[in-house]
Amino acid sequence: MDELKIGMPQVLEAEQRIMPHVPAPNLIRSWRLERELRLPEHRRVWLVDYGWTPSGSFKLFGACNWMAAHLQQLDGRPVAAHSSGNFASGIAYAGMRLGTRVIVVMPETAPQVKFELTRSFGAEVRTYDIATDHLTGQRDKLTREIAEVENAVQASPYDDPYVIAGNGVGAMWMVQQLQQWQRSLSHFICPVSGGGLMAGQALAVHDGYPMAQIIGVEPSGADDFRQSLQADKRVRIDRPGSICDGLLSYDVGEWNWPILRQLVNSSVAIDDLHTREAMAWLYVCQGLRVEPSGAVGAAALRHGALDLSGDGDIAVVISGRNVDEDAFRSWIDLSEGS
Repeated sequence: MDELKIGMPQVLEAEQRIMPHVPAPNLIRSWRLERELRLPEHRRVWLVDYGWTPSGSFKLFGACNWMAAHLQQLDGRPVAAHSSGNFASGIAYAGMRLGTRVIVVMPETAPQVKFELTRSFGAEVRTYDIATDHLTGQRDKLTREIAEVENAVQASPYDDPYVIAGNGVGAMWMVQQLQQWQRSLSHFICPVSGGGLMAGQALAVHDGYPMAQIIGVEPSGADDFRQSLQADKRVRIDRPGSICDGLLSYDVGEWNWPILRQLVNSSVAIDDLHTREAMAWLYVCQGLRVEPSGAVGAAALRHGALDLSGDGDIAVVISGRNVDEDAFRSWIDLSEGS
């Protein structure tokens, strides 16, 4: 894949497509984190909250750009996609906005809130067994079967130039806001799964703040990108495991890898207990009810996994809030035996 095909010109094109459909991410200053990290007065911490969007995550940025860019090709045909849940609701939202039928393949164990959101936007849902997918390849087979039987156009949740460029719009808007406030940026921290979010965000952050450290965060049981950076090639994990259901891709995408390799300085692995602690902290101290995948960046900040030396502000992505109530309450209950 040629990384030069995806850059800021494509992000700017994506902005024009998605502006009528997608709100800017919410920037929340965290005084509590600034104090916990013992930062000097001139440095600030910003939570880049994508959870307040209509789909509850960042995924509608890339989904809306993909859908708008493919409308002519679709010409009445449906869209087929697989997703752990957030891209499902994102592409369903895009289909609702742009009048396109959407069929998504989701794991049977996806949070109910993600099923409900996806269906609320009018999409059809088919399910598969994620526990055996590494052996059966059922997810990809079912998605291809839908594309063939329904004459659907298949969309990737992350490994696609239009998805990457669309995801970059959110970070571009963040950069514009920080620059309007005359803030510098020394660190940008973002979850990594298939790499569609981080690739798009990295393009925009590097363009606006070329000296900023861009840092990925992954679950310790699904750190294929961290291993890929170490090996200088894409590494696949056959059975990723974590409570972070949105960060369990087998590997980073082919379109994403050249951008990630070039622009992302490092990636750190966070265990699920630290993620749970961050979920509880965000809820109690920031009033944010965040899904595990959305909390890993805050977990990396709070547990000393990062070198934060520098003079600029720190931005950490909260990628989504879609979590079932019972699971959320169980995970934030950190008492012995929970």
